[in-house]
Amino acid sequence: MEYKSTIKSRPYLYKETKKAVSLINKGLDVDGIKGKSLEDNIFQLESEARKKEVASIITSRIKGLDPYILDKIENSNIETSKILVLYAIAKTDRLFFEFLNEVYKEKIVLKDFYIRDKDFSVFFQSKKEQSEKVDSWSEYTFKKLKQVYIRILFESGLIGNQKGDREIVVPIIDSDVKEYLYEIGSKPYADAILGID
Repeated sequence: MEYKSTIKSRPYLYKETKKAVSLINKGLDVDGIKGKSLEDNIFQLESEARKKEVASIITSRIKGLDPYILDKIENSNIETSKILVLYAIAKTDRLFFEFLNEVYKEKIVLKDFYIRDKDFSVFFQSKKEQSEKVDSWSEYTFKKLKQVYIRILFESGLIGNQKGDREIVVPIIDSDVKEYLYEIGSKPYADAILGID
């Protein structure tokens, strides 16, 4: 999976994702989400462009999820559900996954429970040195990526605040879900999110 910066304009969208998943669990095809958004305004958005955009973002995130995970997004406890939406984002965005794995998880492993501004700077600098594509991005892109990463971490419950030194909240998910993620080959994603070395 190549690096991309599209996440900078793609928020967490938890409630909207859960709504879409609920419809899929009731029998709607994933590709039908866009139609439902446009015709029935399931995400309660004003513009046609935004209806299409949100449907497209959610569809791309949940397309690869199996029925078990879709069921757990809709029907498990809120913390597990939010973590599974985060998992869907990490599965579709390499740079965000690497941030979780190399910064968030490492902080927990080292018992340094704060994400600071410099952590973003060091991470992005490292990626710029490893990838010509990332190196070609503007400073504005990195600023937006940082803002979105912080917002996603906060809204998913992985950090307790958005300003200053951001305190890490180590998530706890349903043990059956964790074991399932391990069984289907998603251990690296689960460990990155849960802070397991």
